[in-house]
Amino acid sequence: MGFPRSLAALAVMMVVSLGAMSAAPVLHSSAGPEPAERIAVDPAVSPAQTDGVVNADPEHPAWSNVLGASRNLRAVIGTAGALRDDPVLQSLLHDVAFGEPGVHPLAVPAPDGAPLVVVSLAPFVATARGRQQGYRVGSWPAAGRAMTDARYSAPAGYIPVTLENAATQVSKRFQLRDFLTHDQQAVWPKVLVLRSVLVDKLELIGDELERRGLPGRLHVMSGFRTPQYNAQGVGPKGGRASESRHMYGDAADVFVDADGDGVMDDLDGDGRITVHDAQLLFAAAEGVEASHPDLVGGLSAYPATSAHGPFVHVDVRGTRARW
Repeated sequence: MGFPRSLAALAVMMVVSLGAMSAAPVLHSSAGPEPAERIAVDPAVSPAQTDGVVNADPEHPAWSNVLGASRNLRAVIGTAGALRDDPVLQSLLHDVAFGEPGVHPLAVPAPDGAPLVVVSLAPFVATARGRQQGYRVGSWPAAGRAMTDARYSAPAGYIPVTLENAATQVSKRFQLRDFLTHDQQAVWPKVLVLRSVLVDKLELIGDELERRGLPGRLHVMSGFRTPQYNAQGVGPKGGRASESRHMYGDAADVFVDADGDGVMDDLDGDGRITVHDAQLLFAAAEGVEASHPDLVGGLSAYPATSAHGPFVHVDVRGTRARW
């Protein structure tokens, strides 16, 4: 993009205002205000201190705000309005069309050289059949918790995932396509709702597994679910909650899959794949919540069934939940 390195460093720090670690939802009701998910800039870090320093010093405090608690985030996700209205982004990154939904590269890489991107959300358009550009979505619940809890309001926007941007790294371990709903395989673009705090928590869990001497490669079995897809599994036989956090972009069902065979690894070394392996993953997630209470949410270890192996549900709903 061609602006000076010192200004680029300042831009990275100010991207923080749109970043990944607030307890407030990144996606909210279309009736409410439009700010994206935010994290507070460290008050001890001034623009003068970051001028020309961030790139030179990977340990600079500003990077913690950009890269999340895990330091593994690679994407800033926000509504077009919030991205466009940020004065630093507007003045320094004027050649990035934040008003255009999709993935926009930043000129400044992460300290490890990995590319950083800004993801501008597309607004949901009211349609009779709940479709967005031909992709079936359905409608979010308007009654129940949605009436009293902003965390259950309909999202303000979505990431339009195309064949071209599906492989975008949103973090060290994960790409956009890892969180897509498992239906309508031939329909593009696809609709994705994803909160950065979920990705940050999953990255921390992967790191915690490695700290415990276990593989840290996580496979997302189920990430975002559109309301119409989630509804197909609601009820005693399906087992899905009608107000599942999967519909709000901050939940994922995951398992450890270091060998890439599509099922949970034998983490306890007993020669079998059982719920006990999922419980080791669950314990690592518990450890992350203990050290990062701002990422608290739901956790549950599930046994294998005829349809899938054992896994762990992880979400960032903002309150502790176990079942």
